Amino acid sequence: MVVLDFGAGRGSWKEDYSCPYRKSLHDLQGKVKKIVGCDIDEAIYDNPTVDEKVVIKIGEKLPFDDNSFDLIISDFTFEHIENENEIAQEFTRILKAGGWICARTPNKYNYVYILIQLIRNSWHEQILKYVQPLRNEIDVFPTMYRMNSARKIDILFPDDKYENYTYYFNSEPAYFFNNSFLFFIMKIIDSFLPFYLKNNLFIFLKKEI
Repeated sequence: MVVLDFGAGRGSWKEDYSCPYRKSLHDLQGKVKKIVGCDIDEAIYDNPTVDEKVVIKIGEKLPFDDNSFDLIISDFTFEHIENENEIAQEFTRILKAGGWICARTPNKYNYVYILIQLIRNSWHEQILKYVQPLRNEIDVFPTMYRMNSARKIDILFPDDKYENYTYYFNSEPAYFFNNSFLFFIMKIIDSFLPFYLKNNLFIFLKKEI
């Protein structure tokens, strides 16, 4: 496979020392023919997890030929995209027939992310210092929440072009101020949420042949 890591950034997942198995699953180098990383941030040039590094610009076409990739992966990037229609069209253009888009993104309608949407982007960095004290400031980016709902995925990638296997998933709470009691309370709340309010979307889309 030729793989595109869309929104690869600096490859911060490489610093995940808590779970070697998870990190080994994330690492595709040597397992595929080639992995290309792209991002709007020049931090991509410091990414050790990809074979090629490309800086892209918002509003411009992705600098790849038609039908270039067998697989497009994107981890916690869709929530930052502001030109969602153009990106969806570009994904369809550069993805081979039978290829896959695999992405993970917060669910726009989860209660935590509804609260985040009420906070100005300019305040996010300061607030996250308290909410996620272990998070590196370099990994904080503006959020748009235009491409991270199941309904929007259905619209952007219609069933006449894609087989859609997207599902909701509850990961452990991430925004709990590093407080074990609050973590426990949020776990209880999450256990009672209906599926469409769970905190993550796992997106799997297969382009029709």
